[in-house]
Amino acid sequence: MTTPPKRFPLPLADVMSRRQRQAPVLDKASRASPAGAPPAAMTRAAAPASQGNGKTPTGGNLSPNTHGGLRAAATPMAGASARPGGAQTPHAVVPKGLARPASAPHAQPAPHAAKGAPRPTVKTAGTGHAQPGAAVGARGAVRGVTATKVSAGGTGRASASALGNSPDGIGLTSERVRARMAERVAASGVKHPGVLAALATVPRHGFVDAALANQAYEDAALPIGHGQTISKPSVVGRMIELLLAGGRPLEKVLEIGTGCGYQAAVLSCVARDVYSIERVRPLHERAKANLRPLRVPNIRLHYGDGRLGLPTVAPFDGIVIAAAGLEIPDALIDQLAVGARLIAPVGGEQQILTLIERTGTRQWRETQLDRVLFVPLKSGII
Repeated sequence: MTTPPKRFPLPLADVMSRRQRQAPVLDKASRASPAGAPPAAMTRAAAPASQGNGKTPTGGNLSPNTHGGLRAAATPMAGASARPGGAQTPHAVVPKGLARPASAPHAQPAPHAAKGAPRPTVKTAGTGHAQPGAAVGARGAVRGVTATKVSAGGTGRASASALGNSPDGIGLTSERVRARMAERVAASGVKHPGVLAALATVPRHGFVDAALANQAYEDAALPIGHGQTISKPSVVGRMIELLLAGGRPLEKVLEIGTGCGYQAAVLSCVARDVYSIERVRPLHERAKANLRPLRVPNIRLHYGDGRLGLPTVAPFDGIVIAAAGLEIPDALIDQLAVGARLIAPVGGEQQILTLIERTGTRQWRETQLDRVLFVPLKSGII
């Protein structure tokens, strides 16, 4: 027995009986049509209801969402049927010239999402097992991955809103993916809000090979060709935070080892002007290709020997060396402004992240910090 709908004060069988009496009666010839002809269905299969026994007519008005006591989940797919598999609900065939009776009292519910339907999620990269250092390098050009575009114009530092002015996006372009990477960097010990904001802004996946793009937001160094790597985000954040810890405004910053251009892009968010030198010509060209879509106005790339620095532009308010030498070149120390800082890994197999502070015209203070692993700092150009 089915419960009568609230909209009808009479039992369903009585309602159907009244409609049957009001419907036009077809002659015997119409009813006795050959097999397969439609007139036999013109009476809407309501004859059992005319007996007045209060039972629901078989197959006449069953809800499409019920079958044998089971409720079928609706599906939002276009063109998909909301009926359970195998269930068939007969439809009345109305001949020409006859008015269609009122619709069945059981209206079909609007389709809704099935319970347990998977919701779209954005996956974030996990923690890799790459070596904890990073170095000079360049991007293996990304094909098919679109970097976030920035509007050019004006000079001065590239703001976070400029580098990340796209919508939330999906997948690797999602702002949430970059934010989670910045959260992991913060958990590693980097606390400067400007540095964390810069890391959460620059689309790191645009600086690595397409095959490694799904690992771009792991805290790991990744190969970028020519024996070079892109630095771990935590190492990049640590080195830039050390520059800012001196309290000196970063008007001009020099980076030795452009690599793929990622660290230069992060530096551009906290410094007014960033000068970066790369000794490997193909990497220099790739860094330009990586940075071009971002349209960062305050980065100036140079192809040359990083150990010589840029004496024509010196002095610098900060210098970052992204490769390890047995000692820091004197030319770079001399190009450091008084009160400014230089950050570099020093050593061979055992490398220590070292902070050099210039306290006077001929005075420097050296502090050894963390153990790291970078590629070697070499002279000359190739």
